[in-house]
Order: sequence, then structure tokens, then C-alpha cells
Amino acid sequence: MCRSIKTLRPPVLPEEATEDDIRAAALQYVRKVSGFRAPAAHNREVFDRAVDDIAEATARLLDGLEIRGGAKRV
Repeated sequence: MCRSIKTLRPPVLPEEATEDDIRAAALQYVRKVSGFRAPAAHNREVFDRAVDDIAEATARLLDGLEIRGGAKRV
């Protein structure tokens, strides 16, 4: 897996993950999976859509996680 993607949940990340944190992780994932640091113009739309989709799924995941001994993220 891509080593530059950091864990985005407490207690690893002491504060709540920001939209920028989530988007950066999604971008790193798409770069790793696609093998492209930056897509060619003809692949830009699908690349950007994948980043958006993964960022949304990541936000939903973080919103739904319940940390043992802690409260759900609000």
C-alpha cells in the first residue's frame, strides 16, 4: 500500500481529519492504483472522479467509525 497515506482516525490523528486530509489520502490512493502521478488530459475526468468518489467514501467511513472507549465522530 502507499506509505504516504496516513491514518485519519483518532487516536493516531489527534484532531478530526479535515476535508484536505481526506482528499490528499484519496489522491495518493488513486495515484498508486492508476500508476499515474498526474493523468494525461484524456484521463483527467475519470482520475478526478475517482479521487472524489474515494474521498466521499473515506468521509463516510470516518463518520461511521466508533472508536472503542470513545464516542462516534460528530
